[in-house]
Amino acid sequence: MKFPGGFDINSMMKQAQKMQEQMGKEMKQMTVDASAGGGAVTVKMRGDFEVLELTISPDLVRDGDTEMIQDLAVAALNEARRKVEESLKGKLGGMLPPGLL
Repeated sequence: MKFPGGFDINSMMKQAQKMQEQMGKEMKQMTVDASAGGGAVTVKMRGDFEVLELTISPDLVRDGDTEMIQDLAVAALNEARRKVEESLKGKLGGMLPPGLL
């Protein structure tokens, strides 16, 4: 369907679908690392928010402070999520007109 001025909505929709597929591939390939407690808990997360690794220092386990381990794990996971979102905003921001993100 062509509009005045040569604007082709079908072509635009196909291009948007290709961009979405490419972004999905990039998200699965991208990984971020985050940590909490000075590296006592580390997380590796994919761009689609799947957690690939969660590492807890043996020293934390020896201390037996489960509340601290839980708090540091949550902090590291949230930091990884923030990093993924920031990266996605950077990628999407380059594709969208200003003010839409």
